[in-house]
Amino acid sequence: MSADTPARSTQPAPPRSRRTLAACCGAHALHDGFSDLLYVMFPVWQLAFGLSFAQVGLLKTLYSGSMAALQVPASLLAERVGERVLLALGTLVAAVGFILAGWTGGYLGLALCLMLSGAGASVQHPLASTLTSRVFEGAQLRTALGTYNFSGDVGKVLLPALCAALLALFDWHAVTSLMGMIGLVGALAIWFAVPRALHQALSQAAASAAPPARTSAIGAGSVLLNRGFISLSAIGVIDSATRMGFLTLLPFVLIAKGASVTQTGFALSLTFAGGAAGKFICGLIAARAGVLRTTILTEIATAAGIVALLPLSLEYSMLLLPALGVVLNGTSSVLYGTVAELVPGERRARAFGVFYTLTIGAGAASPALYGLIGDSIGVPRTFAVIAGLVLLVLPLTLGLRAALTPGRTVPG
Repeated sequence: MSADTPARSTQPAPPRSRRTLAACCGAHALHDGFSDLLYVMFPVWQLAFGLSFAQVGLLKTLYSGSMAALQVPASLLAERVGERVLLALGTLVAAVGFILAGWTGGYLGLALCLMLSGAGASVQHPLASTLTSRVFEGAQLRTALGTYNFSGDVGKVLLPALCAALLALFDWHAVTSLMGMIGLVGALAIWFAVPRALHQALSQAAASAAPPARTSAIGAGSVLLNRGFISLSAIGVIDSATRMGFLTLLPFVLIAKGASVTQTGFALSLTFAGGAAGKFICGLIAARAGVLRTTILTEIATAAGIVALLPLSLEYSMLLLPALGVVLNGTSSVLYGTVAELVPGERRARAFGVFYTLTIGAGAASPALYGLIGDSIGVPRTFAVIAGLVLLVLPLTLGLRAALTPGRTVPG
């Protein structure tokens, strides 16, 4: 990687860095928990409103689509108003969307509330990733990003499990609004946790470090238009699309096997727990075997696990899901950590914004598409289609080979 040491001479003190990382991890846990508790709610909403698989998938598409569409605008706006303000405000909006969803009585109202919540959630990934990558550098950066990515999986385990448990006691209206109230508390916590003067200090450091020639839009585009970043983004698109499509239809596969809503929520938590472990397991594998081999291994295992899940009974499916979660989510941690290695430091905010826009956008479109396919050919055959598309990642790994060659410097 290229060195940009002048900017690091003004790096915040370690206590401030740890405080910032804690706030970013908390935001990631909350927002990822919001996104994935939807999988628990989908079967409930299907029964409440008499929805088809395509309509269920559209709900996820609207939530993730509004989140994806505002990734880059959020990163650009943060350069003016600061990450602290925008991160807290976005979390507030996401929480309000869930509170309002608890009061809705129809499909259209629910869809609009999820779009509002997704718009609020758009700020989290680019801003928290940027804050983390700015206050850590060198050998500490990948560790910090790994911790940040893992925190999202903690939210994926806790909030869906809590949501499923509450559904056994209350109706979905009350449970949805209660999830939103948790988000309000999270917004206040973020506001007070992120250091108030951090944005100004980091902006001054970036301005003093970045050469004038690199500040143009053309320069920014040329840095991102390199083979390594393009290949990485394409892999991320396929990985995200297949993961979101699989998770959207998984509850219906489990219900067909005889699972209750509570059991379905527990099964999803098992999958997300496996995904949390996968962040570390695949990170360790990548450190020894390399990014390319790890990506190939996890994607082949994902395809095999999806196909193997279909003939199993509910009990054996529960045993398989944690292992499937390891490889299903493990690839993402390898990909996210590699973004910072392919783009110079002063362009990472926009690189993360572009990367998350593409991957989350693909994940937004896929549930509606797979829902249509599920309505046409059935969920089991749709799972087979998803498994086949996962394998499209394999030829794309060739584009990363040159970019990740030892000794190669970051473009620019």
